[in-house]
This record gives sequence, structure tokens and C-alpha cells, in this order.
Amino acid sequence: MDQSLKETLLDRLRAYLDGLDTADAPESAVAETADASPMATEVAGDPADDEARDLFSVFAEIAATRNEVRTQSRIVKDALDQFRAVFETLQSGNAALDRELKEARARAGEQTRTILRPLLLDIIDVRDRLAAGLAAGPPENRSPWWSRWRRTASVPDSWREGLEMTLRRLDRVLADRRVTPIATIGRPFMPDVARVVATRDDPSVAEGLVIAESRTGFEWDGQLLRAAEVIVAKRAGARDRSDRGDVE
Repeated sequence: MDQSLKETLLDRLRAYLDGLDTADAPESAVAETADASPMATEVAGDPADDEARDLFSVFAEIAATRNEVRTQSRIVKDALDQFRAVFETLQSGNAALDRELKEARARAGEQTRTILRPLLLDIIDVRDRLAAGLAAGPPENRSPWWSRWRRTASVPDSWREGLEMTLRRLDRVLADRRVTPIATIGRPFMPDVARVVATRDDPSVAEGLVIAESRTGFEWDGQLLRAAEVIVAKRAGARDRSDRGDVE
């Protein structure tokens, strides 16, 4: 926009505002002024003044719109801040709830293990007794081949079948509870899951390997439930050989 046009518009706007100040004057003074200077009517009805008033109205509406937009923006910003605070509160609450649920599950798991551990150990003890009784019993009676063609077959060892059936049921119960035996025989001695109850000098076995078990160990969900009692191979040292009178 040209500078001269800007100054003209500002002058007209200033004149318009001055005219507003004189609007509160007495009607008689306004009438005398109108009668004394007929040019005032011509100025009042000048199209340039109408254009200035239109521009002033546009500027006033733009200013009002700008203020309204600022107000609405401030309201939206406050609402977003409140939503952000609520979201952060919900997020922290969910995190705390998740943490409490995990702790509750851990406590429940520990309580379950504390309650079931003695019962599982009792079942394992009963299983050991059954296995020991089955191993210490008389050998199984096997019918000769020619008895198949005889009308009277030999009576099976019912007590052995009963023990074996009970032993299999106990093993199934333990397996359902994720209780598994620990394999130690033929492997290096592992102090984390077994303890040595005896040693044996066996030249055919490498030193430190488990030769036999006096009690089987068990794990529960990957954790030690009962340690195994094992017999470990141990070579006789030079001192033992000297005590026996051997000379190298």
C-alpha cells in the first residue's frame, strides 16, 4: 500500500474519531454548526469518509477476531494441559497396578511353593521307599517257555505289579507338578545339586565322576527340591600307595 494512501486513511480515521468525541455535544450546538457551515454536510456525506468508516469497522472486526482466537487457543491449551496431566496420572497408576500385580503373583507363587514343598518331599520319600522295597524283593519269577502251551500258567508276582503300578502313579504325579529327577550317574560331581556320601577307588572310572546314587535328587521348576546323595570315584594318591607298600 502506498505511503500517501496510508496517511490519508489514518487522517480520515483520526477525523472520524474526533467526530465521535463531538457526538456528545448539545443538539443545538450541532444544529448551529450545521447551519453555519454547509460544507460539514458535504464532508459528512463524502464517500471517502464512508470508506474510512468501512476500513475502521474491518480493522475492529479483525482485532476482535484475533482476540477471540487467542482466547480459544488459550482455552484449548489449558484443556490439553489438563488432558496431559490426566494421562500421566493414568499411566503412572497403570504402572503401579502392573507392579503390584507382579508382586502379588510372586507372593502367591512363593506361598504355593511353601505349601507344596513339604507335600512333594513326602511323596518323594514314599516313592523312595517303594523303589527300595521293589529292589530288595526277590527276583521276578519268569515262566518257562513251555508253560505257554500248558493250561495252567504260573501265578504272576502280584505284589511286584502292585508296587510298580504305584511307583508309576507317583512318578506321574510328580511329573504333573513339574518335579523331575536329577541325572547324576556317569557325570561329574555337581555340588549345587548333590552331596558326596562316600568315595570309591575305581580305576575304570575317571576321578570325580559319580559312580552310584544312594538317594536320587529332584528339581522343581528348575530349582533344587532335594539334593542327591552320590558316591564319587576317587583315585588313590601317592600317600595311599606308599601306605600299602607300593614302590614306584
